[in-house]
Amino acid sequence: MGESLRETVPAKAYRWVLIAGLLLSLAAGLPGAMSVDSVIALEEARTRVRQTWAPAAFSWVLGRFDGLLAGTALYVTASSALLFAALLSLPTLRPRTSWAAVGLALLVVLTPQVLIYQGIVWRDVLFGNLTIAGFVLLARAELRWASGRPWLSLAGAALCLALAAAVRQNGVVLVVAAAVALGWMARAGGWRAVAGWSLGGLAATVALALAINALAQPKQTEAHLRPGAEALILQHYDIVGAVAHQPGLPLTEIARADPTAAARITAQAPGIYSAARVDTLDRDADFRRTLWKLPDAAVSGQWRELIAHHPGAYLAHRLEVFRWLIMAPDLGQCLPVQVGITGPEEMVDELELDTAAHPKDAALQAYAARFYGTPVYSHLTFAVIAAVCAGLLLIRRQGADVSIAALLGGALAFAASFLVISVACDYRYLYLLDVAAMAGALYLALDPSGFLRRRPA
Repeated sequence: MGESLRETVPAKAYRWVLIAGLLLSLAAGLPGAMSVDSVIALEEARTRVRQTWAPAAFSWVLGRFDGLLAGTALYVTASSALLFAALLSLPTLRPRTSWAAVGLALLVVLTPQVLIYQGIVWRDVLFGNLTIAGFVLLARAELRWASGRPWLSLAGAALCLALAAAVRQNGVVLVVAAAVALGWMARAGGWRAVAGWSLGGLAATVALALAINALAQPKQTEAHLRPGAEALILQHYDIVGAVAHQPGLPLTEIARADPTAAARITAQAPGIYSAARVDTLDRDADFRRTLWKLPDAAVSGQWRELIAHHPGAYLAHRLEVFRWLIMAPDLGQCLPVQVGITGPEEMVDELELDTAAHPKDAALQAYAARFYGTPVYSHLTFAVIAAVCAGLLLIRRQGADVSIAALLGGALAFAASFLVISVACDYRYLYLLDVAAMAGALYLALDPSGFLRRRPA
């Protein structure tokens, strides 16, 4: 009886800390902070006209909530509740809850990534919340596997991870991580069962993500949008970045199509390029026109030639861009937080958004700034935490440990994918890494004595 009470009180305290954290984050965030991307997504949701080539699933989700209650308040509430519900259910995955988890939960809810970010209308935050929820459901399925009752949890996990992958394309990395964990659950049936469950789960979740993506597509597209623009932006950035790192690098494919353009890129790239973000390529109107007037085939061909024949220059550029994302040498250039509403004036007026400055916004900005330059505002910190927690869980391998380890491994792989696709150092891009590391640390803190018990074979 005494042992049961000692376990029950920390579990209750843990839940109350997170419930209070949810209410505090909603008080801080509602009705929702919005950057330019957020405003454009809401405009797309209401008009059902594609405004950018970003994944349409996020604006589709916004539209569902906006249709019930105009604005973003209902969306922010639902998205935040999803993350906190997942964290609240972690104690159900372990036989006991320690006071260490209560203290850690308090620290987690006070981080800017939870207290403030949950109120920001960014696809990266929704992606992170969906992913955490999906893997917690997968962990519940791992516990119920032996009893033959994992189906409801598996269905919920597939839905969350499919929607997450539709919101962020490279989120498919997490679907692969989940498929690996699913194969582990089926290991008792031999290699055929492992392969069947892994590949079947992967295929089913990807198919669901594609169906969501098809459903989310706007009915119309703005006439000025250029097909394949997102790929071209990445290719422009890589070409200019490689030339900046290796002056005089021959641009043979571009020169074949437009010798003047090749000469201009070679001459101006070192002065225009920034590893912090691609936006600097647009600051010189003539340089921007030079890039976008090139034939798509010439740009793509030059990009492929760059990787094949000048890998040193390409890697130097890519590693520097990734360093800015993972380490943020100057966090101020990386949009570390968003308060209030910022967006195109015409859209803001059309959507009837309140852009006035409020005292709460200044207070949240100041609160976040206290953590700038500290380990709390460092993706590298959370990468280390995620790696350590994943290693410990794979050593222990009790209960739902493998599913949570898969979450952490998937988050690290997701972060690594930006080595080849990143075009800016915005802090939000690796938001998943931070919250996954927090979730993994909370899960470990719940029952650290579990390492003293014998691991099952």
